Amino acid sequence: MVDTDSGSDGGRVGVSRRRFIEAAGATGATVGLAGCGGGGGSGSGPIQITMDAEWEGISDSVTQSLYDAGLDESIEVEILPGDFESGARRSEFTSALDAGRASPDIFMMDSGWTIPFIARGQLVNLSEELSSETVEYVQNSYLSSAVSTASDPSSGDLFGVPLFPDYPVIHYRRDLVEDAGYDPDAENWATEPLSWQEFAEVAADVWEQNGGPDGDQIDYGFTTQADNYVGLACCTFNETMTSFGGGYFGDHENLFGPIGDRPITVTDEPVLNTIRMMRSFMEGPDAEYAHPDFPQISTTDLLSFTEEPSREPFTSGNAIFHRNWPYAIPLNLDSDAFDAEDYDVMPLPYGVESGEGQYEGTGGPAAALGGWHLTINPNTQRLDEAVQVLEAFANEEVMVNNFSEGGYLPPDPSVTESVDPEEVGALGDFLDTLAVSGQNTVPRPVTVAWPDQGSQVASEVSAAYQGEKSPQQAMSDLESSLSSIESDLAE
Repeated sequence: MVDTDSGSDGGRVGVSRRRFIEAAGATGATVGLAGCGGGGGSGSGPIQITMDAEWEGISDSVTQSLYDAGLDESIEVEILPGDFESGARRSEFTSALDAGRASPDIFMMDSGWTIPFIARGQLVNLSEELSSETVEYVQNSYLSSAVSTASDPSSGDLFGVPLFPDYPVIHYRRDLVEDAGYDPDAENWATEPLSWQEFAEVAADVWEQNGGPDGDQIDYGFTTQADNYVGLACCTFNETMTSFGGGYFGDHENLFGPIGDRPITVTDEPVLNTIRMMRSFMEGPDAEYAHPDFPQISTTDLLSFTEEPSREPFTSGNAIFHRNWPYAIPLNLDSDAFDAEDYDVMPLPYGVESGEGQYEGTGGPAAALGGWHLTINPNTQRLDEAVQVLEAFANEEVMVNNFSEGGYLPPDPSVTESVDPEEVGALGDFLDTLAVSGQNTVPRPVTVAWPDQGSQVASEVSAAYQGEKSPQQAMSDLESSLSSIESDLAE
């Protein structure tokens, strides 16, 4: 494995301990980094970061890794548990900022709604506060799709440091697949995505050999999330549509605006084919509005599935393939229904080959980008110290610690690719697949319009999935809704 020691001169480091000490020594400061401007050093007490209960549970390890990375140990860091539900946490942060509260000093913000806070001028511009070394490291070496959701779409300035990205994989029952006559190793499933056509045919075959849709052995060939909720718009529909070459707003350069001056492309054929394929997956190729070339591999239960309801059948042994985030890996490895060696993961399939999509950034395997960023409260009285905490987080060894202790994927893909699998627990056996997924992420179109637009997407796609509307009618209605919102919020 490649050495990921952040003290090396490899050119990708954030803030090494050696460089931190040299900077502090050169300025005669006990705290502060070269290039870290700003004021706000008059407060007292710990730097407070609102994260979540999982991070609070590993707070001792996290803070020690920050000190090991060069953070002055006189700066106390306190991790506060925020609401587990993303929307509730967004509301909490909005209330804190609207009220001008100085606490918390640092927010952990969902990559799906950081840009609206940037657009409202509610966050510290980190391009003006972080060291130039760290800004360059984040912008040049971090996952570019994650950085784009932490930056001002107009200026390109950085307002958040990606803490960890999240991207889905296909979880599957290796034992059932092999018993059905397939060889995932010989066919390089771990790193070479199947097409949706190939995937569906395999899933249908393996399911049929285990009872199929009319049997009583295994309930589903495939489970995913198709409920009418935010995850449908941002993630499962977004990624599948993208893999077929479609998009909400044409080329991916339009994902972040300009609102009111970008095409709306949801009535294009790749988008319609995505819906038709899902109709076939749930009800078979002969169903109304279904795609004739895809077999049935699930049921209409998908229409009520979010993440956990879709995972539970798989973990309990009642599904063969399952789309979900990496959090499900350790849960599946701990299943009572099958042994760890009977489980594996693979990248999401593609609709058309890479480069053959109708728009720039489309085609090929596409994995919806999730994840979280660290941002600074502009009302903090501890700006200097808060900046130093973010500097320390931009360190490879801190990323490895977060990966090992909490299963949080590094924002620098090279760290994921080079880390020793034995260091990172349950995810260590699946680094090759995670690396492929990370290279093919697609962000959601997060603008100030997206909260309204996302709900419209979910509603119309859900109606089409249920067969209440034809794909053409649902997407025509969606086009009208998106256009209206674009007009109302035109930049």
